[in-house]
Amino acid sequence: IINGNMAVAQRSTSVSGNTTGGYTTVDRMQTQIAGIGTWTLAQEALTSGAAFDAGFPTAFRMDCTTADASPGAADYLLVKYSLEGQDVQMFKKGTSNAETYTLAFWVKSNKTGTAQVNMQDDNTRMCSATYTISAGDTWEHKVLNFAADTSGTIDNDNTTGLKMDFWLDAGSNYTGGTAPTAWEARVNTDESANDLALADSTSNDWAITGLQLEVGTYTSADLPPFQHESFGDNLA
Repeated sequence: IINGNMAVAQRSTSVSGNTTGGYTTVDRMQTQIAGIGTWTLAQEALTSGAAFDAGFPTAFRMDCTTADASPGAADYLLVKYSLEGQDVQMFKKGTSNAETYTLAFWVKSNKTGTAQVNMQDDNTRMCSATYTISAGDTWEHKVLNFAADTSGTIDNDNTTGLKMDFWLDAGSNYTGGTAPTAWEARVNTDESANDLALADSTSNDWAITGLQLEVGTYTSADLPPFQHESFGDNLA
């Protein structure tokens, strides 16, 4: 993961009135917004809390400024992180030696509930995991495991090979299914089967930092430490 500590924000540290998403603030963190609310996107400076105590003074944050409690069927809201195919070959995806994935991150929201993260490869195959925000306005560390996949080799090039989608809200085209714990051909209704409905109030916010991806299966007890890089290495 590049810029997993959310330290680099070349474009801006805060953008308000956002209804379309894109790469706006923190580098590598892409929001995709279609018809669900209006948002302020920002690089948040942390001065306290469990994530700050773990060595993360910055985070990527979304604040709802115009709510949408009844999104249209085709509406969606998610945060996407994309990796080049040449950077994920160590997962051996599409081979008989395919590896599992462990994704870890710090998350904070005023809204409690279960949300979903999907991995998707360049063959439109996907696998999901869920996490629960247990306490409002509290940094919590999440460790998610994703299955290995012996199908769907990822191209070894500089195009997008693997994506991680943090779904936060969606209309009925993307809900009503089941979060797949094994890799499958992408099904729209599975993508936000566990819908956080983050856009239903202007009181809502969501923030993330310490984004970390490891080869293999880990728990919070044996997860390798986050590999902090210098600002210069992150930027490069």
